Amino acid sequence: MNQGQVRGRRPPHGEPVLDRAFRILGAFGPASRTLSLTSLAARTGLPKATTLRLARKLVEWGALERADDGGYMVGLRLLEVASLAPRGHGLRALALPYLEDLHHATGQHVLLAVRDGHQAVLVERLSARGAGRVMYRVGGRMPLHSTGVGLVLLAHAPVAVQDQVLAGDLRLEPEHGELTERELRAQLAAVRQRGVAVMSRPQPEPMTSVAGPVFDTRRVVAAVSALTRSEQLEPAALVPAVIAVTRAISRAISAPNGPGLSRQDHE
Repeated sequence: MNQGQVRGRRPPHGEPVLDRAFRILGAFGPASRTLSLTSLAARTGLPKATTLRLARKLVEWGALERADDGGYMVGLRLLEVASLAPRGHGLRALALPYLEDLHHATGQHVLLAVRDGHQAVLVERLSARGAGRVMYRVGGRMPLHSTGVGLVLLAHAPVAVQDQVLAGDLRLEPEHGELTERELRAQLAAVRQRGVAVMSRPQPEPMTSVAGPVFDTRRVVAAVSALTRSEQLEPAALVPAVIAVTRAISRAISAPNGPGLSRQDHE
């Protein structure tokens, strides 16, 4: 066997241990919250012995925990570390009183999201009974091109990011449709002109989102949306409330003693 040849399922020579550890953590998901050692090895492509060694170290650190059945699950230490992220917990803590006001005033779902590269990450969600199904969980990733908060974040993203998203996969799920680049460009222009994004989806049930931008001085750092069943409220009824709340959060962020959320990636 040549020196550079990979034998069996051995990881590529020289792959950093940290990269392998992140591969293990990345194996978990909403539908796979607990994984056996065999499943972890299969999902990561790592040998079982390597997976076991790294999993034990992650358990020791608190990034993983052992389930009653012997499997592995994400540990609370990761939540502890994640809570220190200004664009996550810091933003959530500052925005929460205003999100609660919007939630009580409208009786609808309220979402708070930030952009991370070519996706949006849901930072907070306040849910309402009878307001329809929300497809995304807190901490989950959302497409920029097909969600209300995503359109707002994309409309105010650097041109390079917009071009990369426009050149990528523009499928609409779960309705199995597809946007054209021209259609998406027109939507983004409308968001910038109107100051809000109004978006409806027909499946899995008709829902309408009204979303607006949150600014840190001149830069958009987050987006807030009110999400409702399409037949319950006209979007125009939600626009003033969403704008009022996003402006209030923007003022709080931009205050001299604000949390300093101006970091925005330029990828």
